[in-house]
Formats: sequence, C-alpha cells, structure tokens
Amino acid sequence: MSALLSITPRFRPVLDPEFVPASLWNRAYRSRVKEFGGGREFAIALERSDGSVSVFRTAILPHEGANVEINHRYVERLLKFLLWQKGGYRVTIGGDARIADYLRTVYAPGGARGFDYLFMGERVYGQPMVIQSVALDATPAERETAAPLGRHLDGYRIGFDLGASDRKCAAVAEGKVIFSEEVGWNPSAQADPQYHFDGVHDSLRRAAAHLPRVDAIGGSAAGVYVANEVRVGSLYRSIPQDLFDSRIRRLFFDLQAAWGGIPFDVVNDGEVTALAGSMALNDNAVLGIAMGSSLAAGFVTPLGTITTWLNELAFVPVDYRENAPVDEWSGDAGVGAQYFSQQAVGRLLAPAGIDLPREMPLPVKLEQVQQLVAAGDERARRIYETIGVFFGYNIASYADFYEVRNLLVLGRVMSGVGGDLILAVATQVLREEFPEVAERIRFHIPDEKEKRHGQAIAAASLPTIQVQEKTHAVS
Repeated sequence: MSALLSITPRFRPVLDPEFVPASLWNRAYRSRVKEFGGGREFAIALERSDGSVSVFRTAILPHEGANVEINHRYVERLLKFLLWQKGGYRVTIGGDARIADYLRTVYAPGGARGFDYLFMGERVYGQPMVIQSVALDATPAERETAAPLGRHLDGYRIGFDLGASDRKCAAVAEGKVIFSEEVGWNPSAQADPQYHFDGVHDSLRRAAAHLPRVDAIGGSAAGVYVANEVRVGSLYRSIPQDLFDSRIRRLFFDLQAAWGGIPFDVVNDGEVTALAGSMALNDNAVLGIAMGSSLAAGFVTPLGTITTWLNELAFVPVDYRENAPVDEWSGDAGVGAQYFSQQAVGRLLAPAGIDLPREMPLPVKLEQVQQLVAAGDERARRIYETIGVFFGYNIASYADFYEVRNLLVLGRVMSGVGGDLILAVATQVLREEFPEVAERIRFHIPDEKEKRHGQAIAAASLPTIQVQEKTHAVS
C-alpha cells in the first residue's frame, strides 16, 4: 500500500518493490499542501532535560474530511523522526489541538508508540513523556545546545570505543597514536556491572602503560549518554534495573575517580564517528552513517560542534507502506535498522534466493553474501542494489532534517564490492530524483588507517585539559 498518497518512485528496489520512500511520501504531502493554498502553519517543539529545545516548522492540510487521516500519518511519522533524531520528553504541538489529542493516544502506555513513550520519557530523560498543545504563536522558542567537544590533541591521552563484540583502546601522544589494540568481550550477556568496569579499566591500564602519564581519557560507546551518564544502551541490556541504576548509570564517573579525577568524557559512538570524519576532512556539516549490526549515526554541525541530539537513526521512519518490516525491539514498522544494517541483508536473503541456515549468525550471513558478490553472484548483487535504492531515497530524507555537506559512510555492510554497489545506486537515485540534494552532498568513505585510528584519536580528543589540572601518573 502507498499509505494514503499516490507515490510513483522512478527506482524500485528489485527485492522489495513495495517500498514507499519516506522522502517521496513527504514530498507528495508538501505538494498536496501547496494545492490547498499553502495549508496551515504547524510546529513541533521538543524539550530535553537540559532545557534545550528543538523546533520544527511545517504546514499541514486543512484538518477535515479525508485530510484527517493523511495529516495523522504525516504528523505521527514526523514526530517519530524528530524524537529519535533530536530527543525530547516534552513535546509541544503548535497550531492544532486536535492533532495533539491524536498524538497523545498514539504516544501513550498501550498506544501504538508505547515503546517510544517509555523510552523518551523515563528511560532517557527520567520523567514521563508529555504532549501538550498551544497556539502557533505560543510555540516555545528554539534553544539548541551544541558543545565544541573534541579536537583537543595536546598532551597524553587515551581513547576507547566500546562495541558489542570488542573494545578498542589507543594511547595518543600529542595527536599521534602510539599504541592501539582490540580486546574481545561480550558485555550484552553480562548481568554483573563489575564486568563492565573491569573490562574498560583493563583496557585503559594497557594503553596507559605506553604513556609517561595520562592527562585525559575520552571514549565512545553504543547507547545514549547524557553528560557522561549512561541512560540506555544495548551493551547493558542484561543488567537488572536496580544494578543499572546503582552501578551502570554512573559507570564512567567511577572510572574517572579510579583515574584520579582527570578529564574524562564519553559520548555516543556515532557522534565520535562523525567527529573523526570532520577531523579527517577538515570540514564540518558531517553526517556519519555506520551500517553494522544496526544503524548508527552522528552529526557535526556546520559550526563544528556536537549537539545534545540523540541521532538514533536506526529508529526513524524510512518506509511508509502499511505492511513494512517490523523492528523487533521497538515494535514499529519501516524504520532504519531494517534497511541499513546486517538485519537488512538478512531479511533480503530469501527474496534474493540465497538459502543459508536459519541458525547462522547475521555477521556470518553477511560474510557469505560479501563472498558471493565479490565472486560476481547476481543474487548477492541484487541485495546490495536494493539497499542502494533504499539509501538513495533516504539520504534525501536526512537532508530534510540535517544541514549536511559531507556524508560519511562506513560499517561492515559497506565493505568491499557490495559497499561500492550501494553507493553507486544511491548516487544514481539522488541525481535523478533529488538533483538539488545530490549537488550539495559529498560522500566520504574512510580508508583503513582512518577507520583504525581516526575513531581512537577523535575519542581521545574529547576532553579539554586545563594547564593546572593534575595528571594521573602511570605506575
């Protein structure tokens, strides 16, 4: 189904031809609004716990007759995107109280977006999610918070990155990596918080052994981190809630104390990926997209700062058809993780006619597909061409919400011949469907050295070292 509006893409994913690109659906909606004389002005404001506020202004159809259902679809998907892009627990709808009433039934305990209600409220921001309505001119003013985080290369630093299967750590002296290593671990299966503390502490000690002293420590990890505090993350999913609250939430404060209170900053891994890309390119306005076990993202603003936004693009709407693939974790359909990750490759195997054992782990399935496409297998090629169509249309969607010049693309799915295919098809889609977007966005794929050391240097560069601050001597 085309989800209420007639959409005719120029490109159809060969293995998923019913795909309804969010970018085209929203473009069709905006065209319909113009047919109605510009529609009615409308705004969504999202407030976060630090007091920052993001505001998105648009226009909607007159809220009557057949337009009601179309408006509901547009605004619900729009709010979903904004929540996972920017975050927020207090949502203010400016311009139509009836739409606010509708959204309150959707984003509510037991509602269709009950997961999002709980996640954005208690789990991330520590208070219930609220949707309120005001007149358009009473919409809260925008108050964005952006930090000039990172790019500090002075002194002796340690950078680390915590992943689902390994933890990376590097010793950095005056901006140069002098030691780096990867150590395997399995944090998601561990119910004891001490496992996390001991693992990170061990990696830090091993890196510190290669430095005369440690002036600062910076890290990146999958999950949501607010002012160095762990709010939520798949790395900690086996930790009971009481232990999460008492031991994991302030894990990095405890590690900082163990290292003598030196400057210690931790942010989401996607943000550090984007920062690493910005440093390598010597340019800003960078959106980083990593297609791995899921979809990770980060953003460096045109001013070179990192925002307090969530940038969890694995959960933003990509596909507007009614029967889109459902994300197991959030329960929503048509969101990013099902289109730009190992999960996407896995779900396209059957349509491609590739039969692999059901019990085979997704990373191994991806390796099999990579081997097939490298050998010229047309079935595997169609998987990557399909993802390329998804990606081309979705880059245009990102461009509606981000001021981006540079698109940094990486992750296991983007490796090798398959990654080249994805980019080639995505570029073709962009040029023919969205030439104005294609003109202003430049792709960048990091080389092996940049991937290996760039993330570590960027993570290590996060904290600021004050001259008078006490360093931690290495024993």
